[in-house]
Amino acid sequence: MALIDLFNIKKQYDIKVLLHDVDFHLNEGERIAVVGQNGCGKSTLMKIALGSEEPTDGKRIVNSSLHVEMLAQQPQFDAKLTVKEAILNELSELKVAQEKHAQLSLEVANDFENKELLSEMERISAYLDHHNAWSLEDKIERILQEFKLKAYEDRLVISLSGGEQRRVALASLVLKKPDVLLLDEPTNHLDVYMVEFLEEILLKEKFTLLFISHDRHFIDTIATRVIEVENQGLVSYQGGYRDYLVQKEERMKSLAKSHNTLTKLLKREEEWLGKSVRAREKRNQGRKARVFELREQAKTNPTLIRKMQVELEREKRNWKGEKGLSKRKMLFDVENLNYSIANKLLIEDFTTRILQRDKIAIVGVNGAGKSTLLKLFLERIKADAGSIQKGDFTIGYFDQHREMLSDEHTLIETFCPNGGDHVDVQGSHMHVYAYLKTFLFPEEYMTKKIGQLSGGEKNRVALALLFTKNVECLILDEPTNDLDIQTINILENKLIAFPGALLFVSHDRYFIDKIASKLFIFKGNGQIEESYQSYTEYLDFEKEMKELDSLEKTFHQDEKKEESVKEKKQTKLSYKQQQAYDTLPSEIEALEEKMEEINTCLYDPKCYEEKGLTTLTETLNALEVEYEEKTETYLEVLEIFESLS
Repeated sequence: MALIDLFNIKKQYDIKVLLHDVDFHLNEGERIAVVGQNGCGKSTLMKIALGSEEPTDGKRIVNSSLHVEMLAQQPQFDAKLTVKEAILNELSELKVAQEKHAQLSLEVANDFENKELLSEMERISAYLDHHNAWSLEDKIERILQEFKLKAYEDRLVISLSGGEQRRVALASLVLKKPDVLLLDEPTNHLDVYMVEFLEEILLKEKFTLLFISHDRHFIDTIATRVIEVENQGLVSYQGGYRDYLVQKEERMKSLAKSHNTLTKLLKREEEWLGKSVRAREKRNQGRKARVFELREQAKTNPTLIRKMQVELEREKRNWKGEKGLSKRKMLFDVENLNYSIANKLLIEDFTTRILQRDKIAIVGVNGAGKSTLLKLFLERIKADAGSIQKGDFTIGYFDQHREMLSDEHTLIETFCPNGGDHVDVQGSHMHVYAYLKTFLFPEEYMTKKIGQLSGGEKNRVALALLFTKNVECLILDEPTNDLDIQTINILENKLIAFPGALLFVSHDRYFIDKIASKLFIFKGNGQIEESYQSYTEYLDFEKEMKELDSLEKTFHQDEKKEESVKEKKQTKLSYKQQQAYDTLPSEIEALEEKMEEINTCLYDPKCYEEKGLTTLTETLNALEVEYEEKTETYLEVLEIFESLS
């Protein structure tokens, strides 16, 4: 069943057309990833689907009762609320529904034949079922823990960083579970463990999702369909990211085959147009127009096919660079490194060596000290103890602040500060226009000032500039943030081809698996582990070990409980047990009578037609559950009472 329908959508800003004659349908239970180059219209499509932005032309059809919500890039909160209060504030409707259900349960128990009460209880039960809101407090507690917000639950939410506030907003939306949830880059500001938790809850709770992401592992895990915004239109691919790549390659081959057929047809039609006198006749003007149309199509197709081919080749290229290198130059010799900040131990007794061509990913939870380690290598801060011996080599550094860029300079001034129009790129002398085209910048951007660019475009400029520097080591802090998938593919191929050493911090599992030959894993409490596994293999192994630890703890807890029971010899019934012993027999008897009444009614067509078969069945089921629970409790108490006699 379609929840959101967009028909013949066009969106234009001034003379720039982002979407033209677009149809889009989101069905219940679908999880659709929207991909495409930055600036192609992904966020615009999402805002039109939400209804917060009007299309220039076309129609949006959504049921007025449908609850659609979107994660804001910069959430707004009441300045007086703490983190937990802010989450509870968003869940007020669910809390009211819980209280109403509890009240109705008591009323129905005393008057189970009241149709209005039963109907209202059925409606609220369905609402709580849909939002899986029966154990809301437990879910709030878990999401605070998993999103690393527990330590801040009593702090004012506006005192948190922008990334932390986004986590609070995301936690609220996930707990609310709207009919349709829209997420724009949901994995930004989440470490890999938070992303895994988000994946788990989105799949388990069966969300209907429309989301934009450059995290290919997240797309592959979550998406049931991938929509690519391309040439002002949409192309749909079934499945996750890897399925998208396979289907895109098939589409490219199909387009190439169709193009061959088209060129043959065009050749015949061109011959007819050039030689035939009849082409001048009025009745053949339509055929002439078709020839011109075929010409335009024949011009466009090769560009589109080539573009798709380049993107697919980038994605499929060598995943691990060169191996088996000997006699490599040593760049960093690290011995017993220690570093603390504000009495928090980040690095303890870390010893390692980094050699030429090493490609090392630095991974771990947020706040563990990953960026701090980069700053120690860059000599921007000093270690508390231990040493880093640095060889004679040059370093290129990229961070989220893009410190190498000046907002006042144009692109051409940034890349050619001394004039001219050529740059040196890893041994090649290239025209600056041609080089920047490989980073998806059109020629008209050359005279744009850096300050006019978006965050993603600035990151592209900074990375492109980095590869024009003659360096032997690259140090990158979250290089894929704000980049689209096409640019990440370009970056991956540049890094794989880079002949020097690479140290980078990232949470992007797909990117890490593709680039890194080694991991520095921040385990917490200053411990850093080195591993030659892929990051995915490491995370899978870590998850298995946690599950084993959990099973072992449960086993030991059960053993302790048994020992405790044996040690504590009970001499009399507790207050609660005595109450249960005194009152449960009459309550069980009353339940038996009610169940008997309903069963009698279920054998009488006149009776069950009048009271409603569904209503009677549901009431009977609820009574049977209550009967089982009370009977089991009474038998346990009775057993204890008899053992004391």
